[in-house]
Amino acid sequence: MEVASDLLDRQGPIYREDTAVFVSQSGETADTLLALDYALENGALCVGITNTVGSTLSRKTHCGVHINAGCEIGVASTKAYTSQIVAMAMMALAIGSDQISTQARRDAIISGLSSLPSRVSEVLKLDAEMKELASSLIDSESLLVFGRGYNYATALEGALKVKEVALMHSEGMLAGEMKHGPLALVDENLPIIVIATRDSCFSKQQSVIQQLLSRKGRLIIMCSKGDASAVCPNGSCRVIEVPGVADCLQPVINIVPLQLLAYHLTVLRGFDVDQPRNLAKSVTTQ
Repeated sequence: MEVASDLLDRQGPIYREDTAVFVSQSGETADTLLALDYALENGALCVGITNTVGSTLSRKTHCGVHINAGCEIGVASTKAYTSQIVAMAMMALAIGSDQISTQARRDAIISGLSSLPSRVSEVLKLDAEMKELASSLIDSESLLVFGRGYNYATALEGALKVKEVALMHSEGMLAGEMKHGPLALVDENLPIIVIATRDSCFSKQQSVIQQLLSRKGRLIIMCSKGDASAVCPNGSCRVIEVPGVADCLQPVINIVPLQLLAYHLTVLRGFDVDQPRNLAKSVTTQ
């Protein structure tokens, strides 16, 4: 995985035997298009994932996927983000379709894809709970979001949404790096969201929660339904329970409560949800 601007700065190695996948909601992001030109110059097969038919990205790449999420009016991306996750998961399924050893996992992921609409509808019912949580965080100056594995991206995206629209300082962090600096910030005033839904990292997230609790951290824990007692045995934490799906699809579910939280924080703080200050929908300059 590469950040387009950083790939260009480093002139990272791309060869003609490589396949490079470029992701952009608008298909017009300057850094992404320059990275695409760089990959084309080096002879790579270039694949585009975009929400905009006829965009520069869709025209310049050799092939690709239109995610068909529909027009996004607001600057902060929501449905395009979740649709991109689904598109990339489906791409991975197609690439690995001839591997018999992974057939059972493929079947589980395909089943999970089919159930996503009902699971997202279920998690949207947390709206009132997220509004109440937002009202308790309205005066906070900062917010940390800890994630791991597939949900490290969820932590980054959730923190970005709060930062973009609610204009509150927030940082998404890799939970495994907690002891390498962020732990010094923990006290009873700083709100910390820990994403601890069921996956291969669950036991490690339980350990992170215990370490934060031992330092009197103000925790908000996102967990799978029925796991509230497993992640917070003493009941001292705020718990958000979400429905479970295949681990690689869980970020689609987990990001929705964080998007709702960002929305309600923005409204309560009196800011414009659709047009945050200083930001544009499509970043067409470097």
